[in-house]
Amino acid sequence: MMGRVNQVSAREAEVLAALAGHRSNAQIAHALHISVRTVESHVSSLLRKYGATDRRELADLVAAQREQDTQEPQGTQEPQGTQGVSGLPAGRTSFVGRAGETAAVREALGRARLVTLLGPGGMGKTRLAAVVAAELGGAGAFVDLVPVRDAQATGAVAAALGLTERPPQSLEQVLVEHLQQGPSLLVLDNCEHLVDEVAELAEQLLRTCPELRILATSRERLGVPAETAVLLPPLDAATELFADRARAVDPQFAAEDEDLAEVCARLDGMPLAIELAAARIGSLGAEGLRAALDDRLRLLAGGRGMDARHRSLAAVIGWSYELLDEQERLLFRRLSIYVGGFDLDAAGATSPELARGEVADLLGRLTDKSLAVRRGSRWRLLETIREFAREQLTADELATAQHRCLHWAADTAAALESRLDSPDWQRPYDEASADLRAALAATSAEPDQTAHRLARALGHLGFGRRQFRESIGDYRAAAERASDGVAAALDLRSAADATLAISDAETGVRLLLDAAERAVADGNVRATMLALAVIAVNRYPTGSLYDVPAERSEHLLRQAIECGRPGDAQVTALLATAKAWEHGGRRIGADAELAQEAVDAARRTGDPVLIAGALDALTVAAGNAGRLRDARSFAVERMGLVGPLPRHEPYAAAEIIDAFHVAPTTATAVGDLRAAVAAVGAPDDPVGDHPYISLPRLIRVTALTGRFDACVAHADALWERWQRAGAPPIEWMASALSAAAMVHGLRDDGLFEVWQARALEVARCSDLEDAPWLAAPYTFVQARVAVQLGAAEQAPAIVRRAFAHFAERWWAPYARSAAAELAVIAGLPEAPDLLVATAPDATENSWAAACRTRAIARSSGDLDALRQAAATFDRIGAHFEHLSTLVLHPDHATEARRELAALQVH
Repeated sequence: MMGRVNQVSAREAEVLAALAGHRSNAQIAHALHISVRTVESHVSSLLRKYGATDRRELADLVAAQREQDTQEPQGTQEPQGTQGVSGLPAGRTSFVGRAGETAAVREALGRARLVTLLGPGGMGKTRLAAVVAAELGGAGAFVDLVPVRDAQATGAVAAALGLTERPPQSLEQVLVEHLQQGPSLLVLDNCEHLVDEVAELAEQLLRTCPELRILATSRERLGVPAETAVLLPPLDAATELFADRARAVDPQFAAEDEDLAEVCARLDGMPLAIELAAARIGSLGAEGLRAALDDRLRLLAGGRGMDARHRSLAAVIGWSYELLDEQERLLFRRLSIYVGGFDLDAAGATSPELARGEVADLLGRLTDKSLAVRRGSRWRLLETIREFAREQLTADELATAQHRCLHWAADTAAALESRLDSPDWQRPYDEASADLRAALAATSAEPDQTAHRLARALGHLGFGRRQFRESIGDYRAAAERASDGVAAALDLRSAADATLAISDAETGVRLLLDAAERAVADGNVRATMLALAVIAVNRYPTGSLYDVPAERSEHLLRQAIECGRPGDAQVTALLATAKAWEHGGRRIGADAELAQEAVDAARRTGDPVLIAGALDALTVAAGNAGRLRDARSFAVERMGLVGPLPRHEPYAAAEIIDAFHVAPTTATAVGDLRAAVAAVGAPDDPVGDHPYISLPRLIRVTALTGRFDACVAHADALWERWQRAGAPPIEWMASALSAAAMVHGLRDDGLFEVWQARALEVARCSDLEDAPWLAAPYTFVQARVAVQLGAAEQAPAIVRRAFAHFAERWWAPYARSAAAELAVIAGLPEAPDLLVATAPDATENSWAAACRTRAIARSSGDLDALRQAAATFDRIGAHFEHLSTLVLHPDHATEARRELAALQVH
């Protein structure tokens, strides 16, 4: 639920109300009599204040808050407060001293964007950083890096901000995009074991996110340019801290200032040491404390090269450790195996000889003695204390602890995996994931049944949590720990399936080929991997896959056929699908006859994933043959097949994602714009509001349905995000930018050529011949704008291009019908023949049929035909075209012009 925000100005409140009504920037500007740029500024501010990712999320948050407000009884509302940094550790005790250091850190953050708070373990860096972050407020997150291992810092920061991968965006791109939305503060706590990785991440974020500030805590500098370091000295108010903590243990505590000063001086003013010492005051008193410190400090002084403050802290922890009984010490040592915390079951797993009640009692005693910290149903050892406990483990004890932890992790991961279909698995997974991965990381890359079981479960859990890259890595780790080559191949197949969720078919093909090499002992498994590789090369030809020679994929297909054993229906269906794609030709699509055979073979398996995959080949083959309504029917069938499939299964994910992509594409291809709108807004779309997938869909349908303000707003957002992300190769967005160009062209606002050029830029070409997926929509847009502007001089060139061959024909009916209408307007002699030539397009596409009827009416003056065309446009949801048709009719022209003016079309 959205938190209360009390820093919204009156004007921002008006903008917020308009956003909740899903109005575009242009509409808001017009209603409030302000500029679009001013609206954009207010929207950016509101996104920042509410911590929302985009306009849609902000509107949803406002709607949810309004619903809550209507349900709350009067007088029960919580007091308003500003949104703060998320994940701040709650202060369980009062914050004593450090006023000067607090001011120094705040001042440093005022002039530097990266401030590192330096000091040894136990000096209070975490607490001070949390206090400063709470005082500064604003958006951001507190990220505890203690449980984070190598190469996981980015994931930890993203998780703290509530972000996940949004394919095809990487997690890094999602993080950067989120932090570019406005001022924010990241607190990166305990960086010392990840200095290089954190330094690289901090440098990248500071370079790309100009309003971001970072406060790090570490035992050493990050070494990033422009880093400002603040050294945390011993606590000046040490005696105040000791007295405060001692009275919490013994309310009657009293001691002479000189005695307290002596104790604190011998503890070097280190807050953690003082806290631990004060925790013992109730049983020892001041005199006993002094005596015990004398003995323990001498005993645990450490080597001469150790920092004096570390010697003091080690002494205090060591002394507290020695005061434990044997069972307490045993559990304390064993618990050091957990890096991210543990629940009672995890604690018990380290000591199977102890009953559950005994473990709970020991945990309570360790917590009472400040050696463990409890939060809800979980505990953790503070990192400095955990390091000390870990050092007390003998080599045999460590090996035993790791062995037990591995079995606990495998069992825990399996239990979580069994709950993937329920909504209650994510929180316990998030809490345990650091230790599950640490348990796996402690194993070697060699066959091990338990480690293999853990790695596979982690791959599945990570995929379900949308941690796609980690999931791929886990499945690869499983392959290294598999008992045989066939099992390893199946692990790599799962990794390859996961790559398709992030649009990385290149890596997927490499994994499948590796799997095929390992599966030599089972011909059918090997055939499966080779067939999947051939399908991926042809179905997802991006990047280097464009350059795979046809001879290479043909050879892979022959190998697959040769090693497959007859009688396996699933292998037969995959081989049939691979043949359909391979013989269709790269960049063209699947062979229609072979695709039908593949569908028939897949249906015999009863596997919805195989059927959906084969149907995609048939859909593409039908579309490229101009049979768009057949393609639409196949797409509808696919949606029915993937609907019940679990979103957390890598095996099913590619077909689910692709089916949701093809549904609006085919609806648009047949001119059923109402169905396209419904498909774009489907609530269970697995990509949600991913900018590179959902925004292109929205741009196309809003352009065609006449929601021009929304189209322009979506296009501006898409272009800005794409540029900000470094212009990644995402060619399929090109047609959406052409659709945005059409809106600008229809409005004649001078931006038509700009957006057509942007479409070519995204397509990564300067000539339409090099972009078969863009040729038809680009030509359609040229023709439709020329019709609107009456640009007769452009007609011959546009007509010639529209009636040439299109390798990809999804947009061909739009291009040809609009070009035929342009030929009528321009009075081209071939116009009648062109209208005849568009008859087949009219049978496949309702928009093209209405456009053709309107063109015929233009040439003949048939007012009934005009009404018929207008009615068709209205039925399919093409509001702008409906008005553009009525404006040609004398009985409706005046009203139509008025409505067109509201769309800024004249």
